[in-house]
Amino acid sequence: MSGNQALNINYGIGGTPDLGITTHGSDWYWAVTSVMGAATLVFMGLSFTRPRTERLFYYITASVTLVATIAYYSMGSNLGQVPIGVEFPRGTTGPANNAGSSGAGGTREIFYARYIDWVITTPLLLLDLLLTSGMPWPTILVTMLVDEVMVVTGLLGALTRTTYKWGYWTIGMVALFYIVYVVVGPGRKYASAINTDVQRSYNITGPMLMFLWLLYPIAWGLAEGGNVIHPDSEAVFYGVLDILAKPIWGAILIWGHRNIHPATLGLRIHDVGELRSIETEKHAHNNGGLHNGNNSTPAV
Repeated sequence: MSGNQALNINYGIGGTPDLGITTHGSDWYWAVTSVMGAATLVFMGLSFTRPRTERLFYYITASVTLVATIAYYSMGSNLGQVPIGVEFPRGTTGPANNAGSSGAGGTREIFYARYIDWVITTPLLLLDLLLTSGMPWPTILVTMLVDEVMVVTGLLGALTRTTYKWGYWTIGMVALFYIVYVVVGPGRKYASAINTDVQRSYNITGPMLMFLWLLYPIAWGLAEGGNVIHPDSEAVFYGVLDILAKPIWGAILIWGHRNIHPATLGLRIHDVGELRSIETEKHAHNNGGLHNGNNSTPAV
């Protein structure tokens, strides 16, 4: 056998839906896996061009694409999915991978692996963005919590067959609108109060990320929610959004940080030399302040 055999090898694992991805959808998921994996290597490689005290945003961004790589590997392998009864049956029924079964049947393949990805990566994306704005930690943390609510309600809705799924969708939308408010409202004010480099970077990445995130509920409504589009089309819709919102958005953010030191954003990150210097100064102070400062080593 040659070519992509993932659907044959993993057939029936997690259950067999009436409507699921075909080899075309699996091939697309593998392509996105490659993009996410390559982006992870690039972001980690670029981090080594900076001092350790300036690698935070590289590490966060690389973590996002690393988790996405694992999720897309799972979906390309047709794993991390479960068949769920649809609220709106459309078209023909039959085994998901049979030729001609492009219509929607009684059960649809729902990739919970996608939501595991999002519950980890979307808070990290917000962390990347809101740290750039210099926003206070309490506001960042509560916004990340609201983001978790958004993702979890999306999963609960996707796993619900009845019309109650739209209740979860509504709760998720309220959470999303709160996030948009924080990003385009207070976030922009904090960023503009720091300097022009921070303001410029935030004004590009903030609205871009929120615009992309507002497209996800549309994809959800057409796929898991309304059962309108085929899972292969769902794969392309979500895949394009994820590529734009993770590696491409991350690259833009990293580029924007080229002239921004973390200390400018209120982030105090100590290297080992600075920690030793601080400890030496404390020791000298405790012994009557007899210290000439010669042992102090600046952060690399």
